[in-house]
Amino acid sequence: MTTAGTTLVIGATGTTGSRTAARLTTAGHRVKAASRRAGSLAGAEPVRFDWYDPATHAAALDGVDRVYLIPPLGDADPAAIMLPFLHRARTAGVQRAVLLSSSAIPEGGPAVGTVHQALPDLFEQWAVLRPSWFMQNFTGTHAHARSIRDDGAIWTATEGGRVGFVDAEDIAAVAVRALTDEQAPNTDLVITGPEALSHDDIAAIITEVTGRTVVHRRLSYEQMRDRLTAEVPVEFAAMLAGMDRAIAGGAEDRVTDTVQRLTDRPSQTFRAFLEREMRGGSQRL
Repeated sequence: MTTAGTTLVIGATGTTGSRTAARLTTAGHRVKAASRRAGSLAGAEPVRFDWYDPATHAAALDGVDRVYLIPPLGDADPAAIMLPFLHRARTAGVQRAVLLSSSAIPEGGPAVGTVHQALPDLFEQWAVLRPSWFMQNFTGTHAHARSIRDDGAIWTATEGGRVGFVDAEDIAAVAVRALTDEQAPNTDLVITGPEALSHDDIAAIITEVTGRTVVHRRLSYEQMRDRLTAEVPVEFAAMLAGMDRAIAGGAEDRVTDTVQRLTDRPSQTFRAFLEREMRGGSQRL
């Protein structure tokens, strides 16, 4: 593993960005932590960054040779803003780019899939992280977490479809290796937890671990799309509801050994994740 260079972490206050930045600084790597508010992170240099404000891009890229890319949230066409930035990054001297995508979006697919397709032609050193759904979706401020607290329910259009839910800490551990190993992966990496679970399974485990009764409420695609439009633009809501429908059809019923291969340790189970949150005195469950 190399310690040379500086890594720009875009979305450094987000779910995977904050964990990736923290792991990098703890390991002694130089980090520029980019976010719209340029918040402080121990050991990192804060820098203001807004995908939609190109005036913030030059300062963020100054002195950087690798970048962790979190696409703009809720944008159904992130390539329109990301590809010009990536061309600028290459010109500025960035040598390695690691993109956060999704297990549900293949190379050349919709949204960030277009960026995935372009990345190998822009950088000789690259990786695309394609994690499954985050375990953290059931804690914090995510819609599922809020509905668990407010209604004792998880609302999806996934029916009995199973997902290899993954801990964001495991995603960050893979991201650090992709960013800092002597050899870049130069491929896409599907990242899952060790087991595929339905949302019925998730509700049952939350009930057992927390003592709070939680159930999975099954919606149609149309009902889920309409529910999501209260949170995100209608095009993005339709895409998310479509992902639920794909899960119902078995598209995410898989597990991979990516975490074990890249970090030399097993990925976290959902039960262990919840127990860790409870031991930490989390009020987000």
